[in-house]
Amino acid sequence: MNVYLQTPPIALSNNTSTTSELLTVCVHNDDEFKFRAYKVTYLLLFPVAFLCNVGALVVFFQQTNRRSSASCVVMMNLALSDGSFALTLPLRLAYYFKGGVWDFPDWLCRLCVYGFYVNLYTSILFLTLLSMLRWLAVAKPLRHLSVATPTRTLLVCLGIWLFVGVSSAPFLSNGVRNRSGFPRCFEPSSPSSWGRVLILNYLAVALGFLFPFLTIIFCYSSIVRQLMSNTGPEGSSLSSKARRRNRRRSVRLVTMVTATFLLCFLPYHVIRSIHLHAVCGGWDCRITVALQRAVVVTLCLAASNSVVNPLLYYYSTRTFRDNMRDAQSSFMNSRGGSFRSGLALLRRRNTT
Repeated sequence: MNVYLQTPPIALSNNTSTTSELLTVCVHNDDEFKFRAYKVTYLLLFPVAFLCNVGALVVFFQQTNRRSSASCVVMMNLALSDGSFALTLPLRLAYYFKGGVWDFPDWLCRLCVYGFYVNLYTSILFLTLLSMLRWLAVAKPLRHLSVATPTRTLLVCLGIWLFVGVSSAPFLSNGVRNRSGFPRCFEPSSPSSWGRVLILNYLAVALGFLFPFLTIIFCYSSIVRQLMSNTGPEGSSLSSKARRRNRRRSVRLVTMVTATFLLCFLPYHVIRSIHLHAVCGGWDCRITVALQRAVVVTLCLAASNSVVNPLLYYYSTRTFRDNMRDAQSSFMNSRGGSFRSGLALLRRRNTT
């Protein structure tokens, strides 16, 4: 997992003659590979994730008519989650550029650890909720209008924040620890904590990934069947033009969310689980080291979901694209107007 899979792996084996556990240490130092991968990834992610998600929030707040949309409420919460995670990246960059030395307070270390998991699983659940809303709009449009109100959607989003926040609370228990004479962050407090991390991994995979992923597969298979049929959904009073517009938006959403799950979330959860079993099961050291490197790579992919989601807003929502163009035009016109005013003032001064 993000913070707990970055130390030399330690496998636990039971001693049959005593009740105590013996530690079999797989000695290796892979900090150079790990630090380089995280530095490059976070340097690329921070400006893009922060600017894109803050910009998305500004555009969403400008859409006074769209804020009454259930999908817009979910996307706003998703942008808030990604933007908050982006704020922790400068601290991570400072840590890795200093060679793994944490010079900040202990509570900031805990907050960075906590923030990664809150962002990861709120993103997954918000994308799942967005997929369910799209399925409801395509398969049962009349029911969608009556059930998916902005107020109810906001309450569901608040429930997701509360559920993920409470579920991720165990990651607040480990902060700064000393290793090799330096204060370290993003590492387990003791070898015995790997067993606890493995249990948390089972819960996270089941509730935070597998169940949402199966829900999305159900929703999208139903959407695809609906889009393939020539007739509209039962009870639908939508015109053919509105139905075609709905289909285009649904195809974009299906493509973007499926790509996010397959590229960002699936590899990380699979490799993380295998690596934890390797550590706790005392697998061959070479396999464990290779898996740890794979965890580093897949974790970088998981963190990149904070820059993938803004593409979802842009390509699946026509109103969002229009507002982005209007904001860009207003910005360019204001800059052009200021430039022209400056030139005029300079000419007046030269003539006098």
